Amino acid sequence: MKSFLTLALLLAIFSSNFAQTSSRMKPQSSLPADYWSVEKSQPLIDKMGTVRLAPELSHLSAGEQKAVARLLEVGQIFQELYEQQRHSQALAARRELERLDKRQGSPAATQNLLTLYRLFQGPIASTLENRREPFLAVEPVRPGKNMYPAGATKEEIEAFLAQHPEKRDSFLDLRTIVRRATAESLQRDLAKLRQYPALDTLHPNLKAELQRLRPNAKVFYAVPYAVAYADELIRAHALLNEAADALQKDDEEFARFLRNRSRDLLTNDYESGDAAWVTGRFKHLNAQIGSYEVYDDELFGVKSMFGLSLLSTRVAETDALRKAMKGLQDLENSLPYKAHKRIKEDIPIGVYDVIADFGDARGGNTASILPNESYLARRYGRTILLRANIMRNPDLFAGAARVWEAAVVPQHKSELTSDANFYRTLWHEVGHYLGVDRTKDGQDLDTALQENSSLLEEMKADLVSLFVAEALHKQGYYTAAQLRSVYAGGIYRVLQNNRPRRDQPYNTMQLMQWNFFLENGVLSFDKQSQKLKINYDKYHDAVGKLLEKVLEVQYQADRAASDKFIEQYTNWDDNLHGAIAAGIRGQQLYRFRLFKYAALKE
Repeated sequence: MKSFLTLALLLAIFSSNFAQTSSRMKPQSSLPADYWSVEKSQPLIDKMGTVRLAPELSHLSAGEQKAVARLLEVGQIFQELYEQQRHSQALAARRELERLDKRQGSPAATQNLLTLYRLFQGPIASTLENRREPFLAVEPVRPGKNMYPAGATKEEIEAFLAQHPEKRDSFLDLRTIVRRATAESLQRDLAKLRQYPALDTLHPNLKAELQRLRPNAKVFYAVPYAVAYADELIRAHALLNEAADALQKDDEEFARFLRNRSRDLLTNDYESGDAAWVTGRFKHLNAQIGSYEVYDDELFGVKSMFGLSLLSTRVAETDALRKAMKGLQDLENSLPYKAHKRIKEDIPIGVYDVIADFGDARGGNTASILPNESYLARRYGRTILLRANIMRNPDLFAGAARVWEAAVVPQHKSELTSDANFYRTLWHEVGHYLGVDRTKDGQDLDTALQENSSLLEEMKADLVSLFVAEALHKQGYYTAAQLRSVYAGGIYRVLQNNRPRRDQPYNTMQLMQWNFFLENGVLSFDKQSQKLKINYDKYHDAVGKLLEKVLEVQYQADRAASDKFIEQYTNWDDNLHGAIAAGIRGQQLYRFRLFKYAALKE
């Protein structure tokens, strides 16, 4: 018995020592000096919720299913393009992080960083204090992202354009990259024109222009996306045509759109694809494909970023909504400005479920109205895409309800409903279609107002959605309860959980509305409860006054005046705005939302 006990004791000691040795032998996280530690990354991970989108797709035909697979491949190409556009070191940094994670056996530290990369679509995070910081060993973010030469300032480029005004249109084009005329850049672009004769044919003057340039780092030139991203877009062109072939029998109109869009990517001119997209009547699928939005360009506010949104149509809801969208010209004529325009009243609008989003389209994007170019909108109209499985996601609305309850006095608690988000979002997108779309001297707003254009356009759309609500109520479109909910949605929209950065156009224009509502008595701050009261009697008039100011600033297109207008309404009082923001942060379960997609096996 004694021998047995001794043996058992020895075995226990050996097992304990082996366990300790094994623990020491497990891969330990050893991160490069510039990588965020798990202690720094974890607070962001803890404030991140996940939304998984998994719409039912069994009704799609075999051809439609094949098209979906090809479009998802295009989306993955666009995802990498978007990351590359936003940061020159993004793709290399991600691949190095993936290798490090694999070598170390996927510890929490590297897994956190991979999650942050997926969440922020690159190596730059927005911290809980709303600062942008690299979490990998990369350079800090710069205003022009990777669309302009490293180190180039707006003043430097403007000085060059002052000497070469004939280059302004190409430099400020929606889909060009500005480069320094280094030997490396010129050789790379000329090599792509030689590699792909189709691009040389489609851009007939580009080769000669590049050949005339001599290497000089003080000289700038612009190349179209079709050349700058030639390898990726040639591949996307082929995949879009494969998707079109698969759809030919099931949805000829959608197939035609895809073929047009495939050519657009190589010509750098989206007119044929946008015309087919806006005027087409598709069956079970739709897709936003290409580069449209310019929010990431903080230098000039003109460069569009790649994105793809693949959508499944809610046919019955779409048919009902299209019947309800009448009388838009009367609403246009009611807006508080004089230069009214004639508009197409038959806006193509649809209700969809997101299958998967990529690049610029990824995230909690509830709706889109495209194209943005005013001349295309005048010729063909615009299409509105409402993403129902995001807008009506119960977890997302529950988060909104908690924010609302934290910010307003109890008597307003029940006024915000899920209907508010749907209708306010719908009419926000219509708001882009109405109102000023060109300056008084005929310029596009993006060109005239540059980095201020997106902010003012988004605020205009917000205010139009609220301004027309009263007329829609009188027409019987809204019940009294729905009108109140839409108004509540307009207040919810402006609430901020941190002081916005000036380079955040959405948040900045929301703060401007918040301050204007305070100035005009729509909102008042209750010091005792540290919450907001709403005076709905003053709502419509205040919205009209602010909308009139925004439309005038857009129409006059005076950059100095627009800067002054923005500065006037972006003040932040820690005792008021800060108190509301603190209340919101105190109840928020999540600050960030990571969207995953069943179609991508996530």
